[in-house]
Amino acid sequence: MGKKLYIETIGCAMNVRDSEHIIAELRDKEGYEVVEDISSADLILINTCSVREKPVHKLFSEIGVFNKKKKPDAKIGVCGCTASHLGEEILKKAPSVSFVLGARNVSKISKAIKTENFVDVDIDYDESEYAFGDFRSSPYKAYINISIGCDKSCTYCIVPHTRGDEISIPPNIIINEVKKAVDSGAKEIFLLGQNVNNYGVRFRDKTLKKMDFSDLLEMVSEVEGVERIRFTSPHPLHMDDKFLKVFASNPKICKSMHMPLQSGSTKILKAMKRGYSKEWFLDRAFKLREMVKDVHISTDVIVAFPGESDEDFEDTLDVVKKVRFEQMFSFKYSPRPLTKAAEFKEQIPSDIGSQRLKTLQDLHSDILDEISLAQQGKIYTVLFEELRSNDMVAGRSDNNFMIQTNGNKELLGKFADVKITNPRRMVLYGDIVKT
Repeated sequence: MGKKLYIETIGCAMNVRDSEHIIAELRDKEGYEVVEDISSADLILINTCSVREKPVHKLFSEIGVFNKKKKPDAKIGVCGCTASHLGEEILKKAPSVSFVLGARNVSKISKAIKTENFVDVDIDYDESEYAFGDFRSSPYKAYINISIGCDKSCTYCIVPHTRGDEISIPPNIIINEVKKAVDSGAKEIFLLGQNVNNYGVRFRDKTLKKMDFSDLLEMVSEVEGVERIRFTSPHPLHMDDKFLKVFASNPKICKSMHMPLQSGSTKILKAMKRGYSKEWFLDRAFKLREMVKDVHISTDVIVAFPGESDEDFEDTLDVVKKVRFEQMFSFKYSPRPLTKAAEFKEQIPSDIGSQRLKTLQDLHSDILDEISLAQQGKIYTVLFEELRSNDMVAGRSDNNFMIQTNGNKELLGKFADVKITNPRRMVLYGDIVKT
């Protein structure tokens, strides 16, 4: 029997891809197979997130739970962003942990599992040209990194301190990954980076031809067998006209755009060091709506950032009302270590932050209800990806609506047109009209 690996992934799509790389490394070099039962695992990994405070608290809670459930000789390892910023402190707080591996050091997992009390959280380590093995969580979708790290200095964000400076992965490596994914059955390519549309800002190989994200999108779309392309996250600052034109005109690029607003107040955006204004964000969003029919725009919003006045919060509500985001991830500001905003004097009381968050989410819920109802009778092409209970299957439309219909595993990995008959806030239900 081979060695068994249990891995829990907390956080973003980039963490999902890091976990896939870890699994490939341990499968190909150490003979591990993934299991769903913690008690049978020889190695338990927690791939962590540190963007907010809650996932960090969850880490130590999970370590305690896993330590009780694991086999006596099983090892526990901590990877990812929290590993990067806490490092050896994790071993001190949780003696049951055998090693700590930072988000920028995934390729060292074989060394980590063989070295007692191993800690490597070097955020300057360059894995941009490392050849990871091929493993994907979904047979129909392939996550592919196009860059690592982040060059921005947003005052609330810990990511530059956990993933290091931004470096772009060479286009030939990306295209080879795309071809391998398509050859193994992937229909959808999902490009990943902290700021994808800043692609090309820095390559390890200084002789590489200069190119930007728009150029890369065109290259990926030309690979035979690629049917859909998605990406996250673009930065509003880099949404120039060339990028929007390629997004709008290329039929393989899914018409779903994540535009992280963070705040609707130009004053707060400046304090956040986001690099754009309320007016710039609205201009880009309105241009996007004008260029692409039925475009799906999602966003991130932080309320109660230090110094946020009632007027600043009203600016955020104003942007939400005007753009009418189809999806919104909203949070109350959470001070993070190593960030400038944690040192700002004008911290907002928690109760005010909670009330603002509720007001924002209530507003968006009303907008979502109106958007959902407007989908009644529309027909969308859906790529089915998962089985649901009660003989249902689910997948996403080109513009990212989650759509569910009657069906079985025969539909998985296939496209079908679905007419919406029962729109709900989070899921649109419908009937297949053509296969």
